[in-house]
Amino acid sequence: MTAREAAADAVRPIRVAGSLPHSADAGSAVPPTILDEDSRRWLHDLAGSGHLRDDAVRRLHELLLRAARYEVSRRRHMLAHLRGGDHDDLAQQAADDALVAVLGKLEQFRGESRFTTWVYKFALYEAAVKLRRRAWQQRELPLEPDAWPAFASHALTPGEHLAESELLDALRVAIAERLTCHQREVLVAITLNGIPIDVLAERLNTTRGALYKTLHDARKKLRIELAAEGFDIANGEWEHET
Repeated sequence: MTAREAAADAVRPIRVAGSLPHSADAGSAVPPTILDEDSRRWLHDLAGSGHLRDDAVRRLHELLLRAARYEVSRRRHMLAHLRGGDHDDLAQQAADDALVAVLGKLEQFRGESRFTTWVYKFALYEAAVKLRRRAWQQRELPLEPDAWPAFASHALTPGEHLAESELLDALRVAIAERLTCHQREVLVAITLNGIPIDVLAERLNTTRGALYKTLHDARKKLRIELAAEGFDIANGEWEHET
């Protein structure tokens, strides 16, 4: 990442990624008539009772486990030191949590895709979260902007180097003086040091939503401050008006 890219990421508007499948508000379930036959059967069986529901829950867990195992296998390079049994344990945990999430959101299924496609995403999400958390489990979270001086863009003209240096200086000052301590830690951890937001949420004993809000507020402050300093950031251009 170049200095210019790092600066742009520090003030980029929030685009929430890696969240659970979108759900409608409670009570907005899709009328059964517009669902495909397989999706209707899943919803019918899971809403039933006795052996019918038990069998549906079992089949759903099997589906989620296959999805979780796929995602763990696809990302196993993140935890190459783990044994095969550990990978499968992570997949089992992801499938268990995904099952709870799906069952708690059945009434919010919109029918915009097949039911199996919808639930598959829950397993992929849970598996990805667990892998990221395990990968950072024994690592110290760098929350200070020590890496700022290391950024350097190449193949720039002397004028461009000067403009970039002015931008980074202004951004350092804005981060140090305009952000709260918590905003500064969150911004640096996520945008500069690449800490996954779910890992940071667990370590700071907070939620992803709360961190997204903090990050949004911090970036908004920085954009306002840089604009006040004469940097044209409206279209992602880092030109300093003199």
